[in-house]
Amino acid sequence: MSTVYARSTTIDAHPSFIDVGITHIRDTVMPALAGIDGCAGLSLLVDRGSGRCIATSSWLDEDSLRASESHVLQLRDSTADVFHGTITVARWDIAVLHRDHHSHRGAGVRVTWLEVEPGHLDRAIDVYKTASLPAMAELDGFCSASLLVDPAAGRAVASVTFDTALAMSGNRDKSETITTSELRASGARLLEVEEFELAIAHLHVPEMA
Repeated sequence: MSTVYARSTTIDAHPSFIDVGITHIRDTVMPALAGIDGCAGLSLLVDRGSGRCIATSSWLDEDSLRASESHVLQLRDSTADVFHGTITVARWDIAVLHRDHHSHRGAGVRVTWLEVEPGHLDRAIDVYKTASLPAMAELDGFCSASLLVDPAAGRAVASVTFDTALAMSGNRDKSETITTSELRASGARLLEVEEFELAIAHLHVPEMA
């Protein structure tokens, strides 16, 4: 299967502007992206406490990702203004995506950032596919999971979506145990874990497990 790509835009927003920012993403950014060849949708995660928001667009090939950059630059600037925040951008290969069922607005998403030695990235992906993903899929309320990687930088980000924030918080200890086992087996280093509300769920990436 050919690689599918993603661009994540992290917005350090003013918390009081998150709702108007969600509306802007839904009503302005999404229709604009839908008109760009190769775009396979967008999702938006928000943390209302910290103001951290992550908008992720998916792209069916690398050429589409690169060609879209000039189109999204203006969208990115306007988004920063609406959220009253600053923006950082990262680009990823989508290494794994498994969906038990589609998620909906208000779902909970636990995101784990990892550092992986470039030479160990294939092992980390394999551990995620064969051990972590099956274990996560057994948790109550599991909806979907993905692993995005940046091979050049030796970075990875794993996301697990649950039907509700309550389900996500209820399995926090079990998730931590699974993550600890994954880190031990893959040699990755844990950088950060954060929990988000899924504000927009319109990614259309095919199964890649």
